Amino acid sequence: MMVLVTYDMGTQSDDGKRRLRQIAKLCQNHGQRVQFSVFECLLEPALWVEFRAKLLALIDPSTDSLRFYFLGANWQRRVEHAGAKPAYNPEGPLIL
Repeated sequence: MMVLVTYDMGTQSDDGKRRLRQIAKLCQNHGQRVQFSVFECLLEPALWVEFRAKLLALIDPSTDSLRFYFLGANWQRRVEHAGAKPAYNPEGPLIL
């Protein structure tokens, strides 16, 4: 399933900046960055449960925000891209 993960961290403190880096790194390990704080993550349901739990464990709910948008298995028809950054297909061939 495709999940769009967005976050906004309170970065006024050093602890907030650390959480921001941790969240970004975790998201990069599970998906593709499409905007500064937005990731498209193509995940199996069991991996999603684990990933979500890790994200929620990292945030401070009083200053940070996470949003999850579930695009499902037929996500291709729900995503439209325009502009400078090229779109990618996480299910397409991997070119190294």
